Amino acid sequence: MAEASEYAATFDLVDTDGDGLISVDELHALMGNLGDDCTRERAAAVVRSMDTDGDGRISLEEFTAYMDRQ
Repeated sequence: MAEASEYAATFDLVDTDGDGLISVDELHALMGNLGDDCTRERAAAVVRSMDTDGDGRISLEEFTAYMDRQ
């Protein structure tokens, strides 16, 4: 598994409120800013697929684990 620090800069770009977690709204906004017409429901599904502790948000550790699987 990669160290979380390898993905921290990318994570921080998405975590716009700086709380250390990526929310559905943050992911949805990012996708819109990138020109993807991702629905909020699709963004929620992506968050659920990465959210291993069930809190509804993506931590840096969850993000790192997901990126390592890709």
